[in-house]
Amino acid sequence: MSVKIRLQRHGKKGKPFYWIVAADARAKRDGKYLEKIGTYDPNSNPAIIDLDVDVAVTWLQNGAQPTDTAKAILSYKGAMLKNHLVGGVRKGALTQEQADAKFAAWIEEKATKVSDKEAGLSKAQSEAKAAAFAAEKAVNEARIEAAKPVVEEVAEVVEEVEAAPETIDEAQEKASE
Repeated sequence: MSVKIRLQRHGKKGKPFYWIVAADARAKRDGKYLEKIGTYDPNSNPAIIDLDVDVAVTWLQNGAQPTDTAKAILSYKGAMLKNHLVGGVRKGALTQEQADAKFAAWIEEKATKVSDKEAGLSKAQSEAKAAAFAAEKAVNEARIEAAKPVVEEVAEVVEEVEAAPETIDEAQEKASE
């Protein structure tokens, strides 16, 4: 039986959500699977990936072949690196402690990159909000400046009306005389 590590689509139309599964290669895309390895949510930035790295490495060691997208996700989360390091330990190229140290250093470096990206995104978002606010403020000020002559004319008319002490009835009587 040929085993693939692939994505199984869930979620609704336009809002995909994926399970990362180990499944028989002959099974349908969203059909029966052998084991759920993790989840992948591409709707957020950066995408949220929850992966059990040890289970993924076990499947890779047993001969499971990841699809292109699944391989990219496994590589992003370090499962492919850990698989490579486990192979090196098995061949005697390095010790288990060295492999664990290399993997821990890689994980720490990856976490820094992700946090830097999140900080950059939040900074860019706040700068965009500030620029939009400044543009809106400029438009409002221009609108107020354009409306000043009209406001002054209305104020003059109001003053004239207030200066005339007569009521409508008195004005009609004067007009009829």
